[in-house]
Amino acid sequence: MPEASRGARGRPIVNLLPLEANERITAILPVREYEEGVNVFMATASGTVKKTALTEFSRPRSAGIIAVNLNEGDELIGVDLTSGQDEVMLFSAAGKVVRFKEDAVRAMGRTATGVRGIKLAGEDKVVSLIVPRGEGAILTVTQNGYGKRTAAEEYPTKSRATQGVISIKVTERNGSVVGAVQVDDCDQIMMITRRGHAGTNPRI
Repeated sequence: MPEASRGARGRPIVNLLPLEANERITAILPVREYEEGVNVFMATASGTVKKTALTEFSRPRSAGIIAVNLNEGDELIGVDLTSGQDEVMLFSAAGKVVRFKEDAVRAMGRTATGVRGIKLAGEDKVVSLIVPRGEGAILTVTQNGYGKRTAAEEYPTKSRATQGVISIKVTERNGSVVGAVQVDDCDQIMMITRRGHAGTNPRI
């Protein structure tokens, strides 16, 4: 994939990975080596999580390979690499977050569906997966452009498949949660709208 300017339109991803009808890219994970002891941790909108050894992806095909078997109506929302000793955080659109130990999820094959990571209420869905590292805070952002930064240690470690705790209050003013990321004091935040407009905030 060649480097391009900010205003460039980009290259069709189907040149690299053929997509089926109504299929879209939801996560990108850069990998240098397929190391033993490293896992690919995945989360779906319905709250399902799955852990698969990175080595199981070491022989990709031109048409792609299955990473997770999704239930009808579900979709992949986040992927990260884990060491087997990490913790995982799932954030929902309704402002809930659950944090649990990675070892609460056993390693599975590529074609497995996974297990429940968070208990969701009503039409709520998972919007972000974070594997917290270091002392960086958690920045939660809502649909209408509001953000909240919270120290990672303020989120208690719970059991998998529970409702978790409130990460941010969702109101008519704020809108629902669209994403959460781990940040450092020296970071700048870039927010991008669905129409492709980007804005940078030098302070968080």
